[in-house]
Amino acid sequence: MLNTRFLTGAPVWVDMCAPDLADVSGFYRDLFGWELEPGGADVGGYSRFQLSGRTAAGAMAMPAEEAAPSWTLYFRTPDVDATVKAVEQAGGGALFEPVDIRDLGRMAGLTDSSGVPFSVWQQGELKGLDVVNEPGSLVWTELYTADVPRAAAFYGSVFGWGTSETPFPGGSYTMVHPADGTEDDMFGGMVPLASDPSEAGEGAYWLPYFQVADCDEAVARARRGGGTVRMEPISMQGVGRFAKLADPAGARFAVLQPSPPGEEMEG
Repeated sequence: MLNTRFLTGAPVWVDMCAPDLADVSGFYRDLFGWELEPGGADVGGYSRFQLSGRTAAGAMAMPAEEAAPSWTLYFRTPDVDATVKAVEQAGGGALFEPVDIRDLGRMAGLTDSSGVPFSVWQQGELKGLDVVNEPGSLVWTELYTADVPRAAAFYGSVFGWGTSETPFPGGSYTMVHPADGTEDDMFGGMVPLASDPSEAGEGAYWLPYFQVADCDEAVARARRGGGTVRMEPISMQGVGRFAKLADPAGARFAVLQPSPPGEEMEG
């Protein structure tokens, strides 16, 4: 699962954009206990969601005509500029060129070979999120794609990710880990769009999962807060109970109540 070792190629940050952060901050406060910490002019108004004083995610107000409300994952790189070149050589592209964020680090916005947006982060004073893998924080990631082998080849070329196949009801599940990582550093999976009815008609995208103590309660809170339930809660042995949601602005994410430690996945 996710951790704060922040190996090269691992997720280090996640943020969302919406036209009006005030419209969504209450939703996430009720759902995850996050408090929005507004950013100053020196960071362009970039804000952070705080969980008990620790940064769990970032947020930025963006007009709808500039960017659809969405969540974006950031992956660690020791050299943003070299990663941009690797992305372009592998068939991806740049949404914006590398930029320094004060002394915090250096970043770029990119797309993979299928056009899926993601970002990369070269750490400076900021290594990454303060908290992961506990209630109210990022716990897993999934790439929904029309072509898993193509996606695995792209990210393997750019980041050196390793993959492994895990038995799953009805087939297998492709999990990914950093080049220098072990099974303990698995941070996500790749899912064929055609295999998931909840993704019918959707294009490829990265989906962040946030941990919750009670999936059904979280879904009920999301409904009361004006969110959308894209997939009702389901349980899977060895994984847990999870559901797919969207916030009131339309940004997609998922929630996961992990299985107790030691419970094996169904084959």
